[in-house]
Amino acid sequence: MLNLSVVHAQFAVSRLDAFLPVPNWALEEGTFFSITRTKDELSIVCEETKVPAGVKSEKGWCALKVEGPLDFSLTGILSSLASPLAAASISIFAISTYDTDYLLIKKGDFEKALSVLGQFCKILR
Repeated sequence: MLNLSVVHAQFAVSRLDAFLPVPNWALEEGTFFSITRTKDELSIVCEETKVPAGVKSEKGWCALKVEGPLDFSLTGILSSLASPLAAASISIFAISTYDTDYLLIKKGDFEKALSVLGQFCKILR
């Protein structure tokens, strides 16, 4: 059985041009942030209160952390969470780190997601 914990903050997923430097607001201390740069974009996930006005963002995300650390040899963890959520028409934004995975879920779907995942995961609030 997987253990999931609620991350107590609301998040924004922001998009900046790929060539821009990582802004200081993205690096401010907080509960969680993730920065990914590709040749096409600079994506930043952080607490929504940190994002300045005018930045292209999708706000209103809640997060669940898969309690880890998870061994790299484990397979299907993200799929086992994403599949039942997809079947319930709940969209996710997934982020993986060295130790674990995080699921971002829109605030309006969060309680429904907890109910769906609570059928086979222990949810730590």
